Amino acid sequence: MPRQTATAPRLAAPRLAAPRLIVRSSKIHAAGCYTLDPISKGSLVLEYTGPRISKRLADERYADRVVTYLFGVAGTNEVIDGFGTAMFVNHSCDPNCETDEVKGRIFIKAVRDIAAGEELLYEYNLYDSEDDDADCYCGAPQCRGTMFSDWELARRARAAARKKRTSKKAKA
Repeated sequence: MPRQTATAPRLAAPRLAAPRLIVRSSKIHAAGCYTLDPISKGSLVLEYTGPRISKRLADERYADRVVTYLFGVAGTNEVIDGFGTAMFVNHSCDPNCETDEVKGRIFIKAVRDIAAGEELLYEYNLYDSEDDDADCYCGAPQCRGTMFSDWELARRARAAARKKRTSKKAKA
């Protein structure tokens, strides 16, 4: 019986062409993450990695620290305690990246073409904080002055209005 020589075509496993990144001084905040290669709009740049811990533990662990690298995971009581290159991606009100959550994993992807040498930036949209100011110093022409999300700013305004009404009632 003749030997079969035809084989099924092999499908190449998809590979991410991850850009080369470097962490160095940033004009925005301490250290920043920069790309050494051009990045196309829509490209996956990197993943935000680190241990997952409860928000309660994170509050305890970082109660007296000014800087944290925590990333909230939607629909859970977990945060990622940043440990990797992505923790150095700074906030900007004029970002070149955004975050995308897929099955509980946080990815940073390009929202526009990014030139080699540019600092990678995304809007932090902070939330769930009671006493931090989260001032923004990104220097963008349309800087909002805060790293808080619009939702968090609205929540804070409602809480301040309630407090003011309660205070007026107590004085009356």
